[in-house]
Amino acid sequence: MVDLRFLVMAVVAAVFMSAASGGGVMRVLTLERTFPADQKVELEALKARDLARHARILQSFAGGIADFPVVGTSDPYLVGLYFTKVKLGSPPREFNVQIDTGSDVLWVTCSSCNNCPRTSGLGVELNFFDAANSSTVSSISCADSTCASIVQTASAECFTQSNRCGYSFQYADGSGTAGFYVSDLLYLDTILGTSSIANSSAPIVFGCSTSMSGDLTKSDTAVDGLFGFGQQGLSVISQLSSHGITPKVFSHCLKGDGNGGGVLVLGEILDSRIVYTPLVPSQPHYSLYLQSIAVNGTAVFTTSGNQRTIVDSGTTLAYLVEEAYDPFVGAVSLHLVFPCHPLCCNYWCHKNGKW
Repeated sequence: MVDLRFLVMAVVAAVFMSAASGGGVMRVLTLERTFPADQKVELEALKARDLARHARILQSFAGGIADFPVVGTSDPYLVGLYFTKVKLGSPPREFNVQIDTGSDVLWVTCSSCNNCPRTSGLGVELNFFDAANSSTVSSISCADSTCASIVQTASAECFTQSNRCGYSFQYADGSGTAGFYVSDLLYLDTILGTSSIANSSAPIVFGCSTSMSGDLTKSDTAVDGLFGFGQQGLSVISQLSSHGITPKVFSHCLKGDGNGGGVLVLGEILDSRIVYTPLVPSQPHYSLYLQSIAVNGTAVFTTSGNQRTIVDSGTTLAYLVEEAYDPFVGAVSLHLVFPCHPLCCNYWCHKNGKW
């Protein structure tokens, strides 16, 4: 419990001087208490109020908070990914794109893509971006300053024959995509204040994929592209922030229950129940310092405090070094009860008494 009398100065008025008509003018501002002087308030309540104040300042500076719907689950036997919808072009078309904090670029499939999936096992209709049908699209040429900056920070190249700035990405699961960059309008539902919603748009640079490889060519989990939420200048977060549309902050919550879904906003979620941890600075991916891994309240792996781990929403599984994996799996097998999955061998089920 915190006594506000020790936190708030006993001041009932503030005095300041302002220049008016060449002279100083005395003004008085009356201050009112948010909490009664004789009331003890939890520290968490003060912290929550300070966070709310910070968010108001952040929002007024950036112009609003953009909200995106989240679909999908972490269950690899169902979907194994999370995706959202973005609207691009004029007139705007809607694209389902996988949410990936481990990469930077937003890309969608091009109408000229030859080996891209045409149907999806996720129950969504696949769309293809056609530059010829958008009145606001523009190409990124090799001479464009944007192309020069992209080449320095991403897997980009110049297609001299067509004079287009291109890209080629390879992901950790062995899949890949290649294509070229374009600039067009991205449409947003921007939340202003506590209730008002404004429709806004801003030009952004994104990729138009002309080829895919690996798992990206499979129809069972196919979507229209990938939404990179990384830290580099080409990420949508960085681009919108530079236009003053949204803050350079995003909040992402993934539901792990059977319903799936979650929350994705370009802005800050205020909730006193949220526990924050600092990111490791100057890293290409969002990284945290791993301190320990515990199972059933008992630490099974500890570090010296400077080992890093990457937070990546585009990766379904957790990957551990061998020194952490062996004790973790051993502890899990002792403390947790797993229902017998159809893929589980009968020997394992009988041996452990799980059906």
